[in-house]
Amino acid sequence: MINLFYMDGLPVAVMGLGKSGMATADALAKAGAEVWVWDDSQAKRDEAEAAGYRVVDLGTADLSELTTVVWSPGIPHTFPKPHPVAERARAANLEIVCDIELLARSERDAAYVGITGTNGKSTTTSLIGHVMTEARRRVAVGGNLGTPVLTLEPLGVGGTYVLEMSSYQLELTLSITFDVAVLLNVTPDHLDRHGGMDGYVAAKKLIFHRQTKPRTAVIGVDDAICRKIFEDLKAVGDQHVWPISAQGRVPGGVYAEAGWLIDDTGGEAERVAELASFPTLLGKHNWQNAAAAFAACKAAGVPAPAIVAAMKTFPGLAHRQQLIRTIDGVRFVNDSKATNADAAEKALATFDPIYWILGGQAKSTGLSGLDGYMGRVRHAFLIGEASETFAAWLAERNVPHTRCGTLDVAVQKAAGLALAEKQANACVLLSPACASWDQFTSFEARGDAFAKYVNDLGGAA
Repeated sequence: MINLFYMDGLPVAVMGLGKSGMATADALAKAGAEVWVWDDSQAKRDEAEAAGYRVVDLGTADLSELTTVVWSPGIPHTFPKPHPVAERARAANLEIVCDIELLARSERDAAYVGITGTNGKSTTTSLIGHVMTEARRRVAVGGNLGTPVLTLEPLGVGGTYVLEMSSYQLELTLSITFDVAVLLNVTPDHLDRHGGMDGYVAAKKLIFHRQTKPRTAVIGVDDAICRKIFEDLKAVGDQHVWPISAQGRVPGGVYAEAGWLIDDTGGEAERVAELASFPTLLGKHNWQNAAAAFAACKAAGVPAPAIVAAMKTFPGLAHRQQLIRTIDGVRFVNDSKATNADAAEKALATFDPIYWILGGQAKSTGLSGLDGYMGRVRHAFLIGEASETFAAWLAERNVPHTRCGTLDVAVQKAAGLALAEKQANACVLLSPACASWDQFTSFEARGDAFAKYVNDLGGAA
């Protein structure tokens, strides 16, 4: 746990008692702070009180004793409408920060690598952490990835924190200057929370706050917004700026071209690895993640051969194009995290031919935008509430499909057909394009069930 020694004896409020909020309360209490906690959920307040914390209604209490409110980033504090507690805190001239700010104030001697972007943050963060661990660096990985940062170990001089940073967290973190800052991509997302696209872009750009040489900015240039950010930072020249791309050559950067990962940061356009040698980084979106991780780790001082060797052993993230097993040449891939059509598109673009398991609780977009991938689908297997709607959509596009109802039946039928047809490079793919809540408590539970059903199948690996 991070030692928040500078909070000893001070009254501090924690707003929001989810996983990171409770970890913050624990760290503050251990440091000797006077901790006030609050959550809009009665159940959360009851849990905190049972754990011995002082529950204080921050919506009515006198806040004049406080200097700081540690804010859960998921709670709106500006747009679309500020939470009343945020308004009261600002009126009382209190600072509103998140837990990552407390980490930065405590661990001033450590190095920091930050990763943000609309898509790919978790994979890239985990990949960088894996590479640095394999390279025998002292490293801790957390942030938006799911591990509360105040539960990490103190690292001090020579240690590196690798942090996935959401736009919400970036707005509430003032003290970190990232030694290596990665911006993967920007597409419209969370616009209500940032007052529109301009606010969202401004939040993402905070990853580069106060960077000066020898610090490095790593920026994906495959979308127009990030390309403009790259050009602007390059023109100012405050820090080293390396472009990355999954779509072809970018001078002075790291990119994917003709099946190879190319490093041109030294001006030599050196082939460093075949992309096919990274078994858990399939597809163009993962090529961007690989380029970003390579660039970030090189900027952090890890030698290129060590980076490549570690990337080849990266286990991947659960529920994100996760290879569960290969049976008689058929791959079984868990992409349960794909809870909408945009997310499912990435997996459909990666594999061919596909025995596609889909369905669940449909989003408003349905299967919009997936028409172009239906030629890859040998057969679709439908589960959950969306079965009838999706069956009609597939029928209109002449895609063979079977209504299976439940996931266990779908796995059995998909495996049977895939193994019987013996198609080269065949993939049984769970990429549901739906939420899980009709049949499972979470996408993780759905993915775990898929893995169990696959592992229960017979056949030689």
